[in-house]
Amino acid sequence: MLIKWLCYLYFKLTGWEYVEYNIPKDLRSFVMLGAPHTSNWDFIPAMSVALGTKRNAHFVIKSEWLKFPLNLIFKPLGAIGVDRKSIQTGKVKSTTDAMADLFKTHKDFVLMIAPEGTRSANDQWKTGFYYIAQKAGVPLVLGFDDWKEKKAGLGKVIYPTNFEKDMQEIMDFYKNIHAKVPEKFKLDKNHYKP
Repeated sequence: MLIKWLCYLYFKLTGWEYVEYNIPKDLRSFVMLGAPHTSNWDFIPAMSVALGTKRNAHFVIKSEWLKFPLNLIFKPLGAIGVDRKSIQTGKVKSTTDAMADLFKTHKDFVLMIAPEGTRSANDQWKTGFYYIAQKAGVPLVLGFDDWKEKKAGLGKVIYPTNFEKDMQEIMDFYKNIHAKVPEKFKLDKNHYKP
């Protein structure tokens, strides 16, 4: 938790603002997209948003990263390990099933996901976030970090109903967000129709 507070302190001291646009206060469980994700520096606004939401925010990493001593760093930040061996051996159907199941075992749960799946330029987003939200019966909330405006927070709620329409709405939201490394931020070419 100390690292989150240090990130938030740096965030505020460097002129950033945390914002929420029309997010119901009673919305306590959702899949939160975190974009753009083009630099390791995105960690600071991401942790600041996780703290600013005043919700139970988590992200998923390989379970191997939660062994001593790394668990002392990652667990307080909200990391939850996913055991890929369980998926490979068929104990769990898929990664999306494993992540959706987290909503059954955790109360007031927010799962943060970087939909680009990499810090490199990627014009084909990973869409597992959509199916996780559908399977868990929770909405998507569009989290963002805008490096030009120095604003980060929660921008929009989408209840997954129509994949193509919802993905276009997601792309329309992120098209005006400025990444830390602009040339590395790409909208999904399969779903963005300007």
